Amino acid sequence: MKKTIVHLMVCSALSGQAYAADLVVDVSDQDGNPAANAVVSLTPQFSMTQMPALVGKAEMRQQGTMFVPFVLPVSVGATVSFPNFDEFRHQVYSFSKPKRFELRLYGQDESKTIQFDKPGVVALGCNIHDNMLAYIYVSTAPIVASTDSNGQVKISGLEAGAYRVEYWHPDMPTGGGENSGQLELTEGQETGVKTMLTLRSIRSAQKPPSEDEYN
Repeated sequence: MKKTIVHLMVCSALSGQAYAADLVVDVSDQDGNPAANAVVSLTPQFSMTQMPALVGKAEMRQQGTMFVPFVLPVSVGATVSFPNFDEFRHQVYSFSKPKRFELRLYGQDESKTIQFDKPGVVALGCNIHDNMLAYIYVSTAPIVASTDSNGQVKISGLEAGAYRVEYWHPDMPTGGGENSGQLELTEGQETGVKTMLTLRSIRSAQKPPSEDEYN
């Protein structure tokens, strides 16, 4: 099975040095099915010689009358862009306590940004298109990533040492099983971790619009 780096917001700037380590996490639900869109947050339990460096873009796209990705993990303080790739306008909003906001109507090839300065789960919607749903998970951890459709994520170039690992999923009920733990990464080695999350039987989903829904 191909290992894929998905929505990795940070990675160690020390990845080329000998003490770098890799982590592969496989997340499944209580029935053994792969848990896509699970967030993995890592907090080092030691003083890092250099903090991880931001890579890529923290971006929540509007494309095909849907949010992409469905779950976006970021660290506290991250600025997320909201580009519109559709031929029509969107009006993105959230009523979630960590970040209440509204991005007034804007059209194709336009983009707006929001800084997320408090930890928590931010649910997104669009005032124009009711089918659109997504989540931004704002973590206090400096290293955050989310699993792919196979329930897997690989985080490369980490500094060896002890980490606290926390898991989150939009369908994980409050108090629904263990969602944190400890792990030890060894220099020059790839560490594999498997974890199970108890998820609700009825899953959160963003459904594409019907062909004539907005015509």
